[in-house]
Amino acid sequence: MEERIEKMMENVFKPARRHADFSWASIGNVKEGRGDLGEDMPVSVYRLMQYTMLATLAKDMGEEKANWYFREAGKLAGREFALNLLKLDVPMNDFMAELQRLLKDFRICVFRLESLDPQTGEIIVTAAQDLDCSGIPVTNETVCCYDEGFFSGILGAYLKREYDIREVDCWANGDRICRFKGGPRT
Repeated sequence: MEERIEKMMENVFKPARRHADFSWASIGNVKEGRGDLGEDMPVSVYRLMQYTMLATLAKDMGEEKANWYFREAGKLAGREFALNLLKLDVPMNDFMAELQRLLKDFRICVFRLESLDPQTGEIIVTAAQDLDCSGIPVTNETVCCYDEGFFSGILGAYLKREYDIREVDCWANGDRICRFKGGPRT
């Protein structure tokens, strides 16, 4: 009981965690916290959270601004993902192979590097069976703005420069993979 009271008092004097101060540590110990439920959950629950958040933001501030926020959130997530889970001091081929393995292990997508121009830094990557859109109805639009940011953040962390990635093919367009093109921010 005494230990519990000490912990509560410690929290009273600790500065409140700000949502704007996200870091990898904010995720916490999922294994410990979720116990019997474990780390996995259905993709539909992830999409429920993502699409309702995007719809709420779009309704309040318009689709373009909502997409911008999702892209920025994805960029922050990608940067933290890279900084905490990937080796950033290895050759590009090794980095891409590890990224591909990790994205599959985490069940985010089946990732593939299609091309990379070493002179310009322009890149084309694909994501198949991806978390955000594979299997959604065709709406004749690209919808993976979070992934645009996520891949931008990962590449930016590895290459130590800002990257802008945009989706050019999407399941929502009737494609069976999502394709992203981009390069260093100019």
